[in-house]
Amino acid sequence: MTAAIHTGGETKIREEICMTGASLYARGYTVGSAGNISARLDDGWLITPTDACLGRLDPAEIAKVDLDGNAVSGGKPSKTLALHRGVYERNGAARGIVHTHSTHLVALTLAGVWSEADVLPPITPYYVMKVGHIPLIRYRRPGDPQVAQQIAALADRVRGVLLERLGPVVWEHSVSQAAYVIEELEETARLWLMANPRPAPLDDTALEELRKVFGARW
Repeated sequence: MTAAIHTGGETKIREEICMTGASLYARGYTVGSAGNISARLDDGWLITPTDACLGRLDPAEIAKVDLDGNAVSGGKPSKTLALHRGVYERNGAARGIVHTHSTHLVALTLAGVWSEADVLPPITPYYVMKVGHIPLIRYRRPGDPQVAQQIAALADRVRGVLLERLGPVVWEHSVSQAAYVIEELEETARLWLMANPRPAPLDDTALEELRKVFGARW
C-alpha cells in the first residue's frame, strides 16, 4: 500500500497505540505477537497489524481501515477486526479497544471464574469503580465470528469481556483508558488467585456507597 498522509489527531492516536502496546508488553501483559489494539477515527479505524508484537509497533505500520472495512494503509489488519468493529458499531462512546493475553486473567479462566456473568467478585473498591461487571465468553478459536457477535451484543452494557483461554478485551473512551481498565482487571485477578482463603466480596452497603459517591456501574 502507498504511504498515507495522517492528520495531527490521527498521528497522536498512532503514537498512543504504540506507547500503550510497548508499556503492556514490557510489563508482561502480552508476549510474542499476541494481543491487539484499535482506535476509532472519524473516517474509520486504526488497528494493530496481524501477528504484530505490541512491544515493537511502528506508527506507520498500524493498519487503517475505512468505514466500509477496506484496508487503506499500513500492515494487514488484525484477524480480530470484525470483533473490534462490532464493539464500535454497538457502543458509540468507545474510542479505543485493547486485547491482551494477561497471565492471571488467562489463568483465572483455566482455574475457574467466579461466575460467567462476573468473572471476579467485587473484592476491591477500585475494581468496582474502574472495571465493573466482566462476563466470560466461552472458548472459540481466535477470530471466530460467533465470538465477535457475542461481544457486540454486550458492548453497550459492560466495559469488557474475558475470553476463555485467551484473555481480556476492553473498550473505553481512549486506548489509554482501555489499558488502565485491563491493568486493574489483571491486578484483581492476581489478588483473587493468590489469596488463601479467598476474600469475601464487598457487601451491599459498601457497593451502594460506591454507586452513590462515584457512580460505580455495579
